[in-house]
Amino acid sequence: KVLVIAPIDGSALSPVLQKAADRGIKVVAYDRLIKGTKNVDYYVTFDNFQVGVMQGQSLIDKLGLAQGKGPFNIELFGGSPDDNNATFFYDGAMSVLKPYIDSGKLVVRSKQLGMAKVGTLRWDAATAQARMDNLLSAFYGKDKLHAVLSPYDGISIGILSSLKGAGYCTAKQPCPVVSGQDAELPSVKSILKHEQASTVFKDTRQLAQAAATVSDEMLAGKTPAAVNDTKTYNNGVKVVPSVLLKPVSVDAANVKPVLVDSGYYKDTQLR
Repeated sequence: KVLVIAPIDGSALSPVLQKAADRGIKVVAYDRLIKGTKNVDYYVTFDNFQVGVMQGQSLIDKLGLAQGKGPFNIELFGGSPDDNNATFFYDGAMSVLKPYIDSGKLVVRSKQLGMAKVGTLRWDAATAQARMDNLLSAFYGKDKLHAVLSPYDGISIGILSSLKGAGYCTAKQPCPVVSGQDAELPSVKSILKHEQASTVFKDTRQLAQAAATVSDEMLAGKTPAAVNDTKTYNNGVKVVPSVLLKPVSVDAANVKPVLVDSGYYKDTQLR
């Protein structure tokens, strides 16, 4: 038998999973890592560090930093500190953004860096909007904000609501470059309106298929063939063998081929 678990709290399942292990039940963590237990056999997710790299790179590309443009003002938002994935997203983004911050081409006027300062509890849009309001009033009275690292589309929409309230996203003052993740419908529509700049698409159909395949192989007594990472995901007790799927960066230029032509959304949903 196999349990596939998408945990809300990745560290609260230890007693339950021990009972499963005692009965010989295998466990697959789905999307979010199950932490603090030896009783998790495999982890199926997207390459979360690469998601962050894509988010950071989208800002670099749209600002023209690699072509020598700048300096630009940027603010950083992280995901929920209690979600293991949030740290991977942030670290991935910072792996490409930090050189520009160190050189002065990107300036974090608030000086708020690191997950302890930029995390957004429960990935909440209202929390992100309130923090963006505070940042704008405290640090951008005269100076303009040019970019915002956002780890998730819901947070991006909250950030954009704040920016619009402060006079951005108009003909005179365009939106800063704002990243995102999950290709949620409101954000895809925002991208097509040239408000949110980009998102990262993680095809949940692929994730479900991968989890099903891993489960079938375990039930057949086989080692899952798709495991491609045995070093990265330490849950505090063990390194969990993982199947990492490839995310896709999406902006206005490739919404149709990636999201519509694949059948993920219908063209009518984006109007």
